[in-house]
Amino acid sequence: MGVSFSLLIPPISATPPPCPGIVDLPENCVASVMTYLDPPEICKLSMLNRNFRIAGYADCIWESKLPTNYELIIERLFENFDENLCKRDVFALLCRPILLDDGSKKVWLDKRTGRVCLSISSKGLAITGVDDRRYWSRIETAESRFKSVAYLQQIWWFEVDGEVDFPFPVGSYSVFFRLQVGRSSKRFGRRICNCEHVHGWDKNPVRFQLSTSDGQQATKQCYLKEPGKWMYHHVGDFVSSGSEVSMKVIFSMAQIDCTHTKGGLCVDSVLICPREFMQMSKRF
Repeated sequence: MGVSFSLLIPPISATPPPCPGIVDLPENCVASVMTYLDPPEICKLSMLNRNFRIAGYADCIWESKLPTNYELIIERLFENFDENLCKRDVFALLCRPILLDDGSKKVWLDKRTGRVCLSISSKGLAITGVDDRRYWSRIETAESRFKSVAYLQQIWWFEVDGEVDFPFPVGSYSVFFRLQVGRSSKRFGRRICNCEHVHGWDKNPVRFQLSTSDGQQATKQCYLKEPGKWMYHHVGDFVSSGSEVSMKVIFSMAQIDCTHTKGGLCVDSVLICPREFMQMSKRF
């Protein structure tokens, strides 16, 4: 009796079967989830296991992270482009700063958002009197994205102009001049600021101007302050509403009151980035 009754009771397993977890999700489910993540998060998840790694290379995921006009941007940036690259590799390639116009400009995608950013060096700007060593000099520095800046010692007529023609994806963009009052250097391993030539910037404000090929305009004025600190001075904003054509953006800064001289200013570059990137010191 006891033996026959014991046959009705299933044996107790020493180790219960494992419950399915996130690593057991099929590739198509993983890919669907990844479309809602930003690129760094996708790359982290791709390291979990083989299914996640395969899903992390799906073109449908990475095409949604690329600008809508990425093919036009590639055409603008590259003479010879490998069309066999998967979309993930295309995204990774565009996230690296790419030189443009003889190295005077750099273009890249923000790794988190896939938005276009563009920087123009001081060598790509039209600076009044920049070739006259009595007024200006070129300084090599690791503090610049382009490894050099234009340094103003003293001048009466201060004016810097620039322009860029680029197929900006649809969206709002801001333009900034990256400037520093004073000349920074290192002494005994410590960063110091030389303010020997700094003068004239407290007399009158600098005027910043912006215009686009479709008629948008902006004007701002501000005094240049805080010696020894790189500052992003906001010129203005513009909106790109058609990503299938290039937009020309023209910008300038000037302080042309000839009643006094001004000097001691480092001109590094101009930055064009998505409008929502307002925390310059954290992102650039």
